[in-house]
Amino acid sequence: MTENVERKRLYWHSRRGMLELDLILVPFLEAQFEYLDRADQKRYEALLAEEDQDLFKWFLGREQPEDKDNARIVQLILAYARTPKN
Repeated sequence: MTENVERKRLYWHSRRGMLELDLILVPFLEAQFEYLDRADQKRYEALLAEEDQDLFKWFLGREQPEDKDNARIVQLILAYARTPKN
């Protein structure tokens, strides 16, 4: 799969239909995904298979993911989301 097609697929899956998730996932994908190492890119891709309700709880800090890979990528996404943007 070409890089452009893969990027469009990730963008499509990052748009969840829940505004709160879209506002966290899409900017992270656009600004940070290409700078992640391959293991973290795989973690992001796997995270997109999770249920919206779980993602919502994790990003709001109501729960922590039990899976260590999910916990790592959620932590990276939240760190980016909390960083002031210019």
